[in-house]
Amino acid sequence: MDAVAAETMRAPRRAEINGLLPPEAPLAMQPSPLHHVPAAAQAITSGPRIAFRRMLIFAGTAALTLAGCTRMYEVVEVGGVTVLEGMVLVLFSILLAWIAFAFASALAGFCAMFARRRDTIAIDVEGPLPGLSSRTAMLLPTYNEDPHAVMVRLRAMIESVAETGQAERFDWFLLSDTTDPDIWIGEEAAFLALREACGTDRVFYRHRADNVARKAGNIAEWVRRFGAAYDHMIILDADSLMSGATVVRLAHAMEHAPQAALIQTLPVIVNGTSLFARLQQFAGRLYGPVIAAGNAWWYGAEGNYWGHNAIIRIAAFAQDAALPELRGRKPFGGHILSHDFIEAALMRRAGWGIYMTVDLDGSYEEVPPSLIDHAARDRRWCQGNLQHLAVLPARGLHWVSRLHLLIGIGAYITAPLWFTFLVLGILISLQANFVRPEYFPKGFALFPSWPAQDPVLAAQVFAATLGLLMVPKLLACLAALFTPARRRGFGGGLRLCVAVLAETVLAALIAPSMMIFQSVAVIEILLGRDAGWQVQRRSDGGVSRQEIYRKFALPTLCGLAMAASAYAVSLPLLAWMSPVIAGLVLSIPIGLLTGGRGTGAGLFVTPEDRRPPRVLIRARELAGEPEPRREAALVALQRNAELRRQHVDALPVPRRREPGDIDVELTTAKARIADAACFSDAIDFLSRRETLAVLNDRTTIERLVKLPASEA
Repeated sequence: MDAVAAETMRAPRRAEINGLLPPEAPLAMQPSPLHHVPAAAQAITSGPRIAFRRMLIFAGTAALTLAGCTRMYEVVEVGGVTVLEGMVLVLFSILLAWIAFAFASALAGFCAMFARRRDTIAIDVEGPLPGLSSRTAMLLPTYNEDPHAVMVRLRAMIESVAETGQAERFDWFLLSDTTDPDIWIGEEAAFLALREACGTDRVFYRHRADNVARKAGNIAEWVRRFGAAYDHMIILDADSLMSGATVVRLAHAMEHAPQAALIQTLPVIVNGTSLFARLQQFAGRLYGPVIAAGNAWWYGAEGNYWGHNAIIRIAAFAQDAALPELRGRKPFGGHILSHDFIEAALMRRAGWGIYMTVDLDGSYEEVPPSLIDHAARDRRWCQGNLQHLAVLPARGLHWVSRLHLLIGIGAYITAPLWFTFLVLGILISLQANFVRPEYFPKGFALFPSWPAQDPVLAAQVFAATLGLLMVPKLLACLAALFTPARRRGFGGGLRLCVAVLAETVLAALIAPSMMIFQSVAVIEILLGRDAGWQVQRRSDGGVSRQEIYRKFALPTLCGLAMAASAYAVSLPLLAWMSPVIAGLVLSIPIGLLTGGRGTGAGLFVTPEDRRPPRVLIRARELAGEPEPRREAALVALQRNAELRRQHVDALPVPRRREPGDIDVELTTAKARIADAACFSDAIDFLSRRETLAVLNDRTTIERLVKLPASEA
């Protein structure tokens, strides 16, 4: 360690002295090698009861899969199984097992809800709020998000926690990885306004100039700097909301469960305004609890982590969840994108418990406003989940953790498998229609080989498969209908049934386009194309018609090709495939319809619409207030001396550069500023990267703002 680095470690930084950040409390966090099994910190098991539940889930899945595959074999084996038919049978077996597994888990969730099974980890969800003895850090990583929207949610949560009377147990950190200079300074201005509005010094802001490893690296950097001062951390997303009562109950549960490393809540989708967002909100609110209850029923201590709205024991995270860098080139190599699954798996490998709670309310999130935005986010998740192929062979992982990784991979691999299954079905039909059958095979035979089909049996297989897809939705609907409070929350039994029918039709029309988008994503990733780190669009109404036409052109062409191929065989085949073909051919109108603002609110009602929680009401009130005027980054610093002082104080100590190590952007920016006659001329000539370089250099900032505002 050189002298400058050592001095930096010893001396408080300006941001700490001025209260922008708390005193550093470093905590070691070394990457966990995948080929080495660490000594278990805990020796917990889920017990025989959870083992029996898992046996029921997998036995049911195996039985349904075997029965369906047997029937499918009887459909294709007439006259011998051809190569194409054999491929169809293999694909059908894989896809049916996937569907049967989801069905078995949903059925278990339905039964668990009516049996009033409690979570595996004990959380008192109805009694008075408990007192806390631990300290919890609330971490909100952000990347080029709208500062006003982020601060609105953050302020609503801060006020909600303050209402519990235990605000002193929580510190709030906005961890910025923002690369847009205007948004960066906008975040700092909004942060200062937030501190003043909340009247607390327990809110902190840190901007990271080098956003290595993205969100996972952002959180890890915080743990290494401040982690030792806290017992737990709750990870939030930019669109997260959590009530104060939920936050307190989570912290209390961790205090009384020393074996637990993580407790994942079930976030409820809120604030949907487009039809697509309303569909996601309604489906998640109705079907989500049944699916989550089924998963939690057999997960036990081997749960999973979704990256947000979860509480984590910092000691366990620092000791066992540091992510290694994967070997090889992107997109499979490099830093792990879908870090949450891996962090949960590594902590469970070390013996910690990973739990999921479905009984605890008060956890909320938002979703992308359109199918295009959803597909863009899905593309990043697809690459991250396919990266898990490199983690699957890691030594010492619990078999349920490996199953979580496989499920994440399968969520995207099944899309091209479905597409291939459909294409093979059309090819078999085309072959049967245009290739002359061989009635008299070579060699001796007493009778000709007449082709024969059993349309009744094929229809039964189709109906049974469709039933496995539909029954979980019906179970969720029944669970709501038989629970008076939930039924009223969805607007009554009749409206609920109509909404389920409408959601089912719209979801069936949207699914084929998502199949194409996911198939293309898998192919691109396998060909080595990296998704990068794109900014997520959260506000609705931002998708232009031209973008919809361009993005949905491929699904439309695929639908037309399928329609022509099916029509070439027979009208019955065209009718048989009409649900898929209609979704593809109509993908552009569907994209326009579902992306529009203000549709679906009357039908797709959720309990949070009818009786919104206090934290959601407060967030909406704050969002309705006039948004502060946003200025260009350097203009804002030049006009606001206090903002400039806070920004300069928050900058890290400059690192000592080696001879020949030149910051090209900063050097160029300094030359442009030196040649400028006034402030406005200087900033007009600076590029985005040069502006970022200036914002990271206190000396250049001071030199720039001393220039006259404009030429005399």
